[in-house]
Amino acid sequence: MKRIVRKAAVVLIAGLGTLLLGGCELGPKQTQQNGYRGTGINQIINVSSIKPAAVIPPEPYPLPPDGGPTAGESYQNIKVLNNLSKERFDHLMAEMNQWVAPPGEGCNYCHNPENMASDEKYTKIVARRMVQMTQTVNATWSNHVKQTGVTCYTCHRGQPVPEYNWSMAEGAPNPGSILGNRHGQNTPVANVAYASLPYEPFTDYLNGNKQIRVAGKSALPSADHTVSTMDTEKTYGLMMHMSTALGINCTGCHNTQSFSSWDMSRAQRTTAYYGIRMVRQINSEYIDSLQSVFPANRKGPMGDPLKVNCLTCHQGLSKPLGGVSMTSQAPILLGAPIVPTALVPDGAPAPAAAPATTLGAATPIAMGAAPAMPGGQ
Repeated sequence: MKRIVRKAAVVLIAGLGTLLLGGCELGPKQTQQNGYRGTGINQIINVSSIKPAAVIPPEPYPLPPDGGPTAGESYQNIKVLNNLSKERFDHLMAEMNQWVAPPGEGCNYCHNPENMASDEKYTKIVARRMVQMTQTVNATWSNHVKQTGVTCYTCHRGQPVPEYNWSMAEGAPNPGSILGNRHGQNTPVANVAYASLPYEPFTDYLNGNKQIRVAGKSALPSADHTVSTMDTEKTYGLMMHMSTALGINCTGCHNTQSFSSWDMSRAQRTTAYYGIRMVRQINSEYIDSLQSVFPANRKGPMGDPLKVNCLTCHQGLSKPLGGVSMTSQAPILLGAPIVPTALVPDGAPAPAAAPATTLGAATPIAMGAAPAMPGGQ
């Protein structure tokens, strides 16, 4: 009888141990080898957490042929896309109703129905800038968006505000005291996979150009090493965000034999490199410049506009919308952007259209030395 009891206890303990070891991520897993065996490049996929691609809405009606009177000739106060044909301009407006406007509001979300030319609604000013932003992304950041491109729907998915956004986190409760001051970390939030890492890495890395490729060796900056351990932890927080946003683990870009080595990294790391810089331009040149335009309910606790990060577009998939391109429905969004000064709110700098020789259009580097560009990663 004692032997039976001991055997049952061993089985129970073994079962509990297995449950505890696997408790963090229950469910079936798939392993995909992304490099030579033994190189530490294996993608572990949690099958139960795979997010299906969004349903692509059908066009409101077939894309009309180009030509005929332009939007600028047909309507008043057209500051963007004035050279687009009226028929295609109307088609794009109908698509934006699907992609961005709240259900039931349609054109009225941006326009005064009594005076469609009026700029009295802030949403119309924002929509203009977002069209320019989308053109810039498609025209100058092909190193990241490839031939798939983006449209308003890539981020908005039929909502006036994208589901996933961020703003500057609230400051310390009492900056002059150690009491209650968590120094921006040790708060479990989804941004950093509920870890104790700094929970808001976006201001420095996705709105500023702070160095990302770091490996701090000291708690405080020193003469021979200017990056602190906390900065390194903030980098890890950003990587946790990117992993969640794309539905991949670290080996989606890195070789675990040496995370910092570009020679051993996958080509996807270069794609991510350009993506970080693309997001920086979106936030700093397009969204932040609308600071005076957005109302309080479109801003965060520190008064800055809601901005984008990797999750805004990807939403858990390595390719937004499962890799489906929607630009054929709105080919004007692929064009080179034009930024008229008259469009810019008072006091805000106009975002310059990037020429073909700039950062976004440089020849991608698959592996080898880190891309020779400012900002690092």
